[in-house]
Amino acid sequence: MTGGDAILRALEAEGVEVIFGLPGGAIMPTYDAMARGTTVRHVLARHEQGAGHMAQGYARASGRVGVAIATSGPGATNLVTPIADAWMDSTPLVCITGQVRSTLIGTDAFQECDITGITMPIVKHSWLVQDGRELPSVLRAAFHVARTGRCGPVLVDIPRDVQEAVVDVSFPGELDLPGWRPPTKVHPLQIRDAGRAVAQARKPVLYVGGGTLNGDACAELLELAEAGSLPVVTTLMGKGAFPESHELHFGWPGMHGPKWSNLAINSCDVLVAIGARFDDRVTGKLSAFAPGATVVHLDADAAEISKLRTADIPVVGSLHTAVGALAREVERHRAEGTPPPDAWLEQLRDWREEFPLRYDTGGEWLKPQTVVETLQRLTAGQDVIVTTGVGQHQMWAMQYVSSERPRSFITSGGLGTMGYGIPAAIGAKAARPEATVVCVDGDGCFQMTAQELVTAALEDLPIVVVLVNNGYLGMVTQWQDMFYDGRRSHVHLTNALPDYAKLAEAYGGVGMVVTDESELEPALAEALTLGRTVVVDCRVDPAEQCFPMVPSGAAAIDMIEYGDTLEVKAS
Repeated sequence: MTGGDAILRALEAEGVEVIFGLPGGAIMPTYDAMARGTTVRHVLARHEQGAGHMAQGYARASGRVGVAIATSGPGATNLVTPIADAWMDSTPLVCITGQVRSTLIGTDAFQECDITGITMPIVKHSWLVQDGRELPSVLRAAFHVARTGRCGPVLVDIPRDVQEAVVDVSFPGELDLPGWRPPTKVHPLQIRDAGRAVAQARKPVLYVGGGTLNGDACAELLELAEAGSLPVVTTLMGKGAFPESHELHFGWPGMHGPKWSNLAINSCDVLVAIGARFDDRVTGKLSAFAPGATVVHLDADAAEISKLRTADIPVVGSLHTAVGALAREVERHRAEGTPPPDAWLEQLRDWREEFPLRYDTGGEWLKPQTVVETLQRLTAGQDVIVTTGVGQHQMWAMQYVSSERPRSFITSGGLGTMGYGIPAAIGAKAARPEATVVCVDGDGCFQMTAQELVTAALEDLPIVVVLVNNGYLGMVTQWQDMFYDGRRSHVHLTNALPDYAKLAEAYGGVGMVVTDESELEPALAEALTLGRTVVVDCRVDPAEQCFPMVPSGAAAIDMIEYGDTLEVKAS
């Protein structure tokens, strides 16, 4: 068969159902093979960056490997941002790129670029395939590497002549990768020590990151928390790993986390990090983070252990296995009479009551928090996936959207990619067509990938975009107001240009404009029931800022709360 056919047969053998891409010269032989027939659905994006983020959204919503495909040169470089995003957030992604003919590599041929070299720092592994007979084994290895150990992106670059060549191929049974042996088991002595420390702690906290979702350890996390009566704090990337209505859930840590969450994590005596990496947006000033706490760190990636905060008790291995084993060990200690931390839980409940999330509901403007709270109220108890862009609206979504199920909240954390929300929502819809998929987006983010709305319309992948439109690059504006003496530099977008509702209609969707709170609930309720791609343009208060906030470089407990703004400006 041709190399292009071999690629498709290899994807089918991996159980791939959907891929996201855009054709071009160097990948045309593979697209020609698609025309001859395949069971794999292809979703035609309008930009390769959109295709990459769609593949990410698909992976995050389904737990499977996402696949993006692009041509050489600019097609491949347009995938760099999704690849970097997937690297930072440990999203399993296989990117297949066309390359110029083998004889032209290194000659600066039309649309040639060294994409394996460009992406080397941001992939788990990459391959430049030079023999069509190797395609099945390379693609088998690519999927295996992407989804095992700490998940992440891989790249397979395939010259055009390799795709065109007719070769005899065989599809591997067992995979033999001597250099890739991610840990699957955990050391029983590590679990024993961790279990004793956790069970005997008077002020324990489970600090849960996105690795818990990637490691399929959410059920085990619930078992651990309930077995030990252990409070759970989930990061932005870990949101949804633990049901947020559960009595043991105590919010989200970090720069815009509630004060009670940051007090919990910075006052504990035993901090159990599960699939979390002590990111600067969580810790603030690292030397002041969780002072005096014994750190138990569970992670699939040994490189994360003690990278930023020394782990007193490291546990390396599959989180599904490790968290389950720790739950059983803690349960054993409780059965033997080690008491639960009842006084600590009462303290956390008191802090939550004393320091609630607050904002001013008065004034002539619609408040962005009201928009997200209304969305939450209308979708509570339903099968809903929420994606976001990056900025103030992302933080308000973290604070006011209650995530009860794993893989129901999808956002860009590590890289902070503006424009992520819309294509990620489309990918999530492809993975979960039965779910309602809502993108909470900002007007700045929206304009970066809005063209993908036509993909949602034509591919019958309807999404609802709730546009938190304040007419500014909101987070940058907030920083300029707070830390640059109010000198606003190039952040004003205007909230009327473009006309977002008409733009939605031009792209084949439905557009709505909300300027008053009385219009909000009816508009959102209609958008959620139309079954079409809808943009609800919510014109919100341009002066509203996102609180609480930990200033960059400050300790996580040195939070600025709502009402402290004038004092901060004066200082």
